[in-house]
Amino acid sequence: MRTNKFVLPIFVVFVVLATVLSACGPAATAVPTAVAGVADSALVTAAKAEGMLTTIALPDDWCNYREVIDTFKAKYGLTVNELNPDAGSGDEVEAIKANKDNTGPQAPDVIDVGFAFGTSSKAEGLLMPYKVSTWDSIPADAKDPDGYWYGDYYGVMAFLVNTDVQPNVPQDWADLLKPEYQGQVALSGDPRTSNQAIQAVYASGLANGGSLDNFQPGLEFFKQLNDAGNLIPLIANNGLVAKGEIPIRVTWDYNGLAAIDSFAGNPTAVLVIPATGRFAGVYVQAISAYAPHPNAAKLWMEFLYSDEGQTLWMKGYCHPIREADMRARNVIPADILAKLPDVSGAVFPSVAQLDAAKAAITTGWDTVVGANIQAAP
Repeated sequence: MRTNKFVLPIFVVFVVLATVLSACGPAATAVPTAVAGVADSALVTAAKAEGMLTTIALPDDWCNYREVIDTFKAKYGLTVNELNPDAGSGDEVEAIKANKDNTGPQAPDVIDVGFAFGTSSKAEGLLMPYKVSTWDSIPADAKDPDGYWYGDYYGVMAFLVNTDVQPNVPQDWADLLKPEYQGQVALSGDPRTSNQAIQAVYASGLANGGSLDNFQPGLEFFKQLNDAGNLIPLIANNGLVAKGEIPIRVTWDYNGLAAIDSFAGNPTAVLVIPATGRFAGVYVQAISAYAPHPNAAKLWMEFLYSDEGQTLWMKGYCHPIREADMRARNVIPADILAKLPDVSGAVFPSVAQLDAAKAAITTGWDTVVGANIQAAP
C-alpha cells in the first residue's frame, strides 16, 4: 500500500473477531441510496461522465487488487489509471501534495495507506470526507467519525520463505539472526516511508523486549540483522523471492499467501506467522481533497465497501473491515474462509501508538540501523 481518538482501542474489535472466529472539516453525508452496498444511479452516471479513476500503490498481488480493479472496470466501464503500484504509504501522501494543482494523470484520486497516515493526512487537509452506504457496518473504532478515512482490511506480519533456496524455515523473529540466513532477509519497503516496513520493525520489537509503547527494540533488532549481514538492502517483492534473490521476505500474510498461489509450486514456498511478535496492521481508504475525478472516487469506495468488494479482498487473504457483519449474515463463501491462516494472539496497536511508532522508526532508522533500503535496479 493511516488516526484519531477512539473510545476503545481498535484492537479490541479485531481481537474479539479473532477469538470468536478460529481522516478536521465539515461532516460527510451518506450516499443517498436505499440499499446498502448498492451505488446510487446518479453517482454511477456522474462517475461515468468523468470516465476515469486514478489509483496509486495497488500491486496486483496485494489483497487481490488485480481482480478488484478489473471487476470495477467491467462493472462500471471506467478506465483505471494505476500509478506506481509498488509505492509506500508516504509516497501516496506525497503524491497528493505534489499534485494539488494538477488535474492530469499523475494526481491520485484515492489512496490506500497505513492506519497511522489517516489522521495526519486529514490534519493536513489532504482528504475529502465521504461516507459509503455501508458506513454503519464499519466498526466505529476503525473509521473517522466525519468520513475522512475508514479502515479497509488488515493482515498480520509474516515470513514468506522460498524453500528451494532456504529449506530451514525460520519460525520466529530471533531465528532471522542465525548465520544460515546471511544475505537472505529483506523488508517489503523502506522503513523511512513504507507503512509495511515500519510495522515490520515495530513487530520485531514486540518479540525482542519491546512493547506497543516501546519501539526501540525493533530498531535494535534490525541493527543486529544488518550488522550480521543477514539484511538485504533491497525492497522485497514476490518476483525477487521467486528468483531466489530474496529467500526470506518479511511481509503481510496476505501478500505471502498470494505469492505462494502465484508460484504454483515453482518455487516451493511457505508462509510463517511468527511464534511471537504477532502484529496486525490495519490499512485505510481515503479520497484526495484534490481528486480530479471525485465521483469516480466515491463510486470506487462504494464498490470496495460493498459485500462484493469486501469478498474480493478476502479472496486475496485479507481480513476486510466489514468481515464481522458479513459473517453474521452468512454471505462469505466457505472456501474463502477456510484459506485464512490462524493469526490468534495478534495484537492491534492504538492510533496513538501507531503515530508514535511511525515517528520513532522513520526518524531513527538511519541513525540506529544505517541500512539504505532501495528498490531493486
